Amino acid sequence: MSRPVAKVRVRSYIIRIQTGNVDGFIRRPAGLSRFRHCCRQHRRVEISTDTQQPFITVPRDFKIPEPLPLDCGRELKEVNIRYETAGELAPDGSNAILIAHALSGDAHVCGRHAPGDRKPGWWDAMIGPGRPIDTNRYFVICSNVLGGCSGSTGPGSVDPDTGRPYNMSFPVITVRDMVRAQKRLIDHLGIRKLLSVVGGSMGGMQVLEWAVSYPEAMASFVPIATACQFSPQNIAFDWVAREAIKADPNWKNGDYPPESPPSKGLAAARMLAHITYLSEESMSRKFGRNLQDKDTYDFDFDFDFAVESYLQYQGRCFVERFDANSYFYITRATDYFDLAGRTGGDLVAALSPVRAAALVVAFSSDWLFPTAQSRRLVDALLRNRVQVSFCEIESGYGHDAFLLEVDKLGRMVRDFLAHQREVFHG
Repeated sequence: MSRPVAKVRVRSYIIRIQTGNVDGFIRRPAGLSRFRHCCRQHRRVEISTDTQQPFITVPRDFKIPEPLPLDCGRELKEVNIRYETAGELAPDGSNAILIAHALSGDAHVCGRHAPGDRKPGWWDAMIGPGRPIDTNRYFVICSNVLGGCSGSTGPGSVDPDTGRPYNMSFPVITVRDMVRAQKRLIDHLGIRKLLSVVGGSMGGMQVLEWAVSYPEAMASFVPIATACQFSPQNIAFDWVAREAIKADPNWKNGDYPPESPPSKGLAAARMLAHITYLSEESMSRKFGRNLQDKDTYDFDFDFDFAVESYLQYQGRCFVERFDANSYFYITRATDYFDLAGRTGGDLVAALSPVRAAALVVAFSSDWLFPTAQSRRLVDALLRNRVQVSFCEIESGYGHDAFLLEVDKLGRMVRDFLAHQREVFHG
């Protein structure tokens, strides 16, 4: 029986990789780049997902010594950035990779904080010893974004001028502000030039911001399942989510006590967002119209269907680890993300500062950031004569595919990074 095939487009070439195992073949026309060639050379490399020998990562804090200027015209004092690293930095600094997380992520990207931890980092299947981003070869950094609620300065932090939590007096931030804070961290670590910046979803927006704002500080970048501007549909979803939080009586204009957050509103916001991360195919395959722990309808308005129970669970889990006010600030930052808007709608002009090589990845069933948006990015990069490779991975997982399609995505990222390190060394 034939194995399923993933279609991957690299510029005008097609790479077909069978996904039953790592074996595959490539149609290789004349002039194919060294990156595409290394895909063939390494096609039998296995991706390790062993979690029996967990490696330990340690949260660290970096306090930016000077006030951080923001796009809104204000500045933040005493900014703290929570970050984690894995692997060892090469003496010449040529192996440093910055990972940018999505909306609900944090600095804990891989490994465990203690051997007995139940859950590893959020991208542990992609990053670690023997994994696609191999910490035996690379020095990986990931930080919690500015405005977050997992250690970095955000609305829940204490305002040094008042001694009280910022709450909704925290300044409105942008993705560019997040990246500005990350650059301070990278400078603090003594890294003059990153080998790559990698991220999906909102993390991909940060990747693009790095490529535009600090073109000489990176050799390559990998934006995954993202876009150069947040679409009107996505802005609408964010608006409805924030309105759900506002409607919770416990929100109190953001001045809620930590022990009594707007849990119902935040859970509803998360359930709405979670729907956008899935696809019709994945929801049909996982839930169908199956009932939850029953054989017939209850004829009431509690949950009957398995998909309803699943969303309720996702909302409840989210409330336990995320702050409602941070949700306001981070979603607003994504709403404002629009690279072309800075140049009167001209995306080619907006991307003209880019100097690094790019691997752009999209997923066929992602309707939150559809492939057409990635193609627009690729076209604008090519018009700027940027070395760019483009991959559309066939997947039924929807937007969450960037977290779930580890085998397909991992092979592409692994080979791209290996080639970029060769180029880095000349």
